[in-house]
Amino acid sequence: MRRNSATASFLLVPALALLAAASCQAQEEEKPKTMAFGPEFYLTNDSDHFQSRRVSVEFFPAFENADRFLGFRLGDYRYKQDSWKRSGQKLTFLARDIETRTADGGSMEAGVFEQGGHTLLTLDGSYRISPTKSTAVEFLITRDWVETPKSLDRGIDFTFVGVAADQRLGDHVTLVGLVAQQYFSDGNRRDHGRLRLIYQPSLDLGLTLQARYRTYRSTHDDVDRAYFNPTSYSESMFAIGWRHRFQGWTASVTAGLGNETINHDMSQPTRLLDVSLQSPVRGAHVFRFGAGYSRSTTFAGPSYQYRYLRGEWIIRF
Repeated sequence: MRRNSATASFLLVPALALLAAASCQAQEEEKPKTMAFGPEFYLTNDSDHFQSRRVSVEFFPAFENADRFLGFRLGDYRYKQDSWKRSGQKLTFLARDIETRTADGGSMEAGVFEQGGHTLLTLDGSYRISPTKSTAVEFLITRDWVETPKSLDRGIDFTFVGVAADQRLGDHVTLVGLVAQQYFSDGNRRDHGRLRLIYQPSLDLGLTLQARYRTYRSTHDDVDRAYFNPTSYSESMFAIGWRHRFQGWTASVTAGLGNETINHDMSQPTRLLDVSLQSPVRGAHVFRFGAGYSRSTTFAGPSYQYRYLRGEWIIRF
């Protein structure tokens, strides 16, 4: 269960600004660029028998490395739950200009998504700056369909707008916070807040211990079961993360156990597992793989399970 909306003009302003910045960067960059192409996929399924599948082809007319490129993605989407089925197509413009060492910079995916007779201008963008060596601020915006059968049938979309801040508290401790608002096209709004305290016992092991907390409140409690929508939601979680680099490759694993509270009265355990693998950023072939599992609550019951698998292979030429 995912995502929510504002107006198209409001969304196009940051999209065009980032596009212009990326285009200027592409023109001014002195390093030689090559073209690239490749396949990409994203698969999900859950315990409510809802399945989604995205299979895409990507083309990059300007590709310097995995953190600096301009390109396009043509994606075919398939959704299914029991006897219900839906298909969709999406054309996306891709732009990314990030400093690999610091993670500062911006990325954007702006597209047109058609499904079930509904058309939506989508956007997924972020921009990160580091005012000091110990502080980073990131601005986020996402606009997409709410991916449930009822929401897709009705054409319900959402827009998520937020700002996050990372503050290092010494060499071993980092505090991460986020505030955001999520606007659904059915009139609902969610106010989000998240905190994460990260402790790194050793700077060489890549191991982190994380205390996580997230909460949101919805302005509308009745959305006709189009998507999971408690009036208030909170989750506390303890997670262990591990990140390792070897010969340019990066592998990471995060596992967490937590507890969620719904409408201040129902409490349930939650679980999280994420793994990812990425090839060297500047290789002739760029390969990304990720998989994840989570367990939480939805309107179908307290043992909702969600799984995903994603991959991307970019070939330079």
